[in-house]
Amino acid sequence: MGFTKGDFPPVDVETFLGKPLRERLKELALHWVQYGFGTPKMIHTIYVVKLLLLYVAGGTALVTWTSGAGPFWDVAGWWNEPIVYQKLVLWTVFLEVTGLAGSWGPIAGKFKPMTGGIVFWARPGTIRLRPWKRVPFTGGDRRTVVDVLLYLAFLASLLAAIVLPGAPSASLTAALPDNTSGLVSPALLIAPIALYVLNGLRDKTIFLAARGEQYLPALVFFAALPFADMIIAAKLLICTVWIGAGVSKFGLHFTNVVAPMVSNSPSVPAKWIKRLHYRDFPRDIRPSKVATFMAHVGGTTVEIVTPLVLLLSTDRRLTIAGVVLMVVFHLFITSTFPLAAPLEWNVLFGYLTVFLFLGFPAWDGYGVGDMSSPWLLAGIVAALVFFPILGNLRPDLVSFLPSMRQYAGNWASALWAFAPGAEEKLNTLPHRPTMNQVDQLQAMGYPRAVAEITMQQTIAWRSMHSQGRGLFSVLMKNLPDLDRRTVREAEFGCNSLIGFNFGDGHLHNIDLINAVQSRVGFAPGEWIVVWVESQAIHRKVQHYQVIDAALGVIERGTWKVSDAVREHPWLPDGPIPLDVTWTHDQGVRGAVATEPLPG
Repeated sequence: MGFTKGDFPPVDVETFLGKPLRERLKELALHWVQYGFGTPKMIHTIYVVKLLLLYVAGGTALVTWTSGAGPFWDVAGWWNEPIVYQKLVLWTVFLEVTGLAGSWGPIAGKFKPMTGGIVFWARPGTIRLRPWKRVPFTGGDRRTVVDVLLYLAFLASLLAAIVLPGAPSASLTAALPDNTSGLVSPALLIAPIALYVLNGLRDKTIFLAARGEQYLPALVFFAALPFADMIIAAKLLICTVWIGAGVSKFGLHFTNVVAPMVSNSPSVPAKWIKRLHYRDFPRDIRPSKVATFMAHVGGTTVEIVTPLVLLLSTDRRLTIAGVVLMVVFHLFITSTFPLAAPLEWNVLFGYLTVFLFLGFPAWDGYGVGDMSSPWLLAGIVAALVFFPILGNLRPDLVSFLPSMRQYAGNWASALWAFAPGAEEKLNTLPHRPTMNQVDQLQAMGYPRAVAEITMQQTIAWRSMHSQGRGLFSVLMKNLPDLDRRTVREAEFGCNSLIGFNFGDGHLHNIDLINAVQSRVGFAPGEWIVVWVESQAIHRKVQHYQVIDAALGVIERGTWKVSDAVREHPWLPDGPIPLDVTWTHDQGVRGAVATEPLPG
């Protein structure tokens, strides 16, 4: 991998696209093992520069300057200042909701332009996706001037809370008599909290992009709790995120995430280390025992045991060890450059670990048992675990982000299959500020075939994950002309339609398909979507849908997760077993309709 030149798959560009789909998947998946996306190091450098200059240097300079906490280069003078902690959280929310943090740039499928977020959400007429149809005053799927004003007001309210000086706090003075910086005024947090909710009720995309499942509780704690309780509640919040992510890695999915993640990491240049994560490259690229160890010792165990130690420990050495381990954990994730690009989030969590557990340790009166009321403690814990529990039992009701299944491999996912030439219809979508990604690449100078092969690397990546084998199986069963169709990874495609995706299939479910169809008008058979819900924690199957953009849902069914992970990514033995539970009478199977499953 060079600085400006990537490692393109070693295929014959002139003939590769004429091969059967499974052959293409095999060649691209084998290439991924040793090279990942093959991204030039220049791209990673752009991310590092953005992270260091805009987020770290720019963010700390802004929040320390506006807090009277000293120059930003004097880290020892501000690292444990409560107002700096509060404002860094607000700064992170601001960058997330403008589209300059997570899901930014080429790694996330944004080539030209590299930013989604504000480019879409400050533009009337773009697609918005309401979370619940029963909420009044949220009808429709078009962004209005009111939506744009709500969004811009959210940005302004965040900036106001960041740039205005701190306010005195009696509870802070009681805990830290020498503190002169104060805290962010609770009055300044009312508007961001309210606008978080209002924007989220109108468009779930904005709420999820702003990481409302994590930062909205933090803002509520800042506004409503006395200082010591605020710190303890923040510890409970970060431990809920960690432990929820650890629990979500139980099962068969996460082992299949680790190997392709390591393969795509520019921080692991040695090919032999990457190959260690596969059973027998190139004959068998299912995950090896090394990948299983990394997943469930380096991942699951660390994310469950270490937070419990940090939350309950009163031993200084043990706490320091736990802090170091979690900081290294987040630095490792940052170094892999995950496709959702959550770099700022990981850096923030590294800082929060140090601030919360070393700046205000349990032995100084900031332990769980030190909260002012056991009823308050119980209420906060109940509120924090409600959506993770519900989302793991009923993943159809809760996005995987509030369910705390970050990067667990157990995601709602989809593949799109376009009839020849049909994908170009997406470029006619009104008010859309981007083109299809394959066209973005061509606008950057990529030849058409090279751009197409680059995009097909994303579906090879999907095939290396558990749900990919199921999705491709459904496509193979239902589409006899699949080899002629253009197949796209829906997470990437969704990015170009609504400006954001973070691996959440709920952002490109039937609601998005219907919104696009109402504007573009695909003919029956032109755009076929295979969509699958996350696996419920107490079930062994995943529920899928086949959607024809012109007809709606035309098939429902399930597959066993164990069958999916057992197969090779390119399905050399054909589709995995599928249990079809319902078909539309005009669908691809032509069967008589029976009663559909709920949802």
